[in-house]
Amino acid sequence: MITEIAMGISPVLGRLVDRLHRRTAMAGGLLAISGAATIAAASPSVWIFVLGMLLIAIAKFIFDIGLASWVNDHVEYEKRGRVIGMTETSWALGLLIGVTAMGLVAAASSWRWGYAVGAISVATMAIVVMTRLDGHDVAGSQRSHETVKHKMPLNGYWIFGAMFFLMAASQTLFVTFGSWLEDQFGFTEAGISAVVFGLGAFELLASVTSARRTDTWGKERSAIFGAALIFPAGLLLTIGHNNQVIGLILLGIYLLGFEFSIVSMLPLAANLIPASPGRGLGIVLAGGTLGRASMSLIATAAYDKFGINVPAFIGAICAAGMIGCIVAYGRTTPSNV
Repeated sequence: MITEIAMGISPVLGRLVDRLHRRTAMAGGLLAISGAATIAAASPSVWIFVLGMLLIAIAKFIFDIGLASWVNDHVEYEKRGRVIGMTETSWALGLLIGVTAMGLVAAASSWRWGYAVGAISVATMAIVVMTRLDGHDVAGSQRSHETVKHKMPLNGYWIFGAMFFLMAASQTLFVTFGSWLEDQFGFTEAGISAVVFGLGAFELLASVTSARRTDTWGKERSAIFGAALIFPAGLLLTIGHNNQVIGLILLGIYLLGFEFSIVSMLPLAANLIPASPGRGLGIVLAGGTLGRASMSLIATAAYDKFGINVPAFIGAICAAGMIGCIVAYGRTTPSNV
């Protein structure tokens, strides 16, 4: 929660990234993630660990904005859904392979070594980015001063609200499903890692499907479709959470819907201020961090008192709120795709 609240500075970070070369933002973000993960791994107290997690969040945001801005610079809006979907397969593969590997390392040794593996892996990819991308690619500082100062359109704040609700919906289960599996069914760390591997497969399916369909269906419609999967999965999980097989299937559908929706929303958010994609995306992601921050506290407290059924229900309601925001945005911008 502390980390997410601190990420309310994301609009400022977005403006900063707009003034950097894209390679600098991406490689620098990756190197900073590696350093922050090292701090977390070596932390002697919970507060140093929180600092490491905060720095990871800030650094990852810089990388994400750099990547989204690079796509904006090189890909037409009508084709960005496909490209963003392709890049987001790495998100699913990170869950499928990376987090699973870290979990297995933690189970075999300690959680500290899990973070160490992550730090080494990200540092390796920073080197790849530095050596493979053009170091003199587009930088925001090359744009006119007047253009960069364009403000977020008023209807863009519907997307801000949509991201708030979508991230809130995701967080209700992200912060509780591990405890649910452990408390309800006796899962070990290795068992939870196996579940994460399976969830990564669901997310990979969502990313690939989004890459193929988002531009055809339209960004708003695709985002609504993803949230429309979250809503019934959350409601049904409130009933079927005592059955391991049914519960895991519903959890997978829930996260599949989230992944499809977030991939569809990213090109939409980055295009809200075309001359300053980092700033526009930063404002929208600030809504997402507020959603995650609120649910980090609410969902865990609800789980401790009632179990997984209440967080799942809250997540379904948040998905409905997200759909409402996207519909409101679409009514004010009929020409968007």
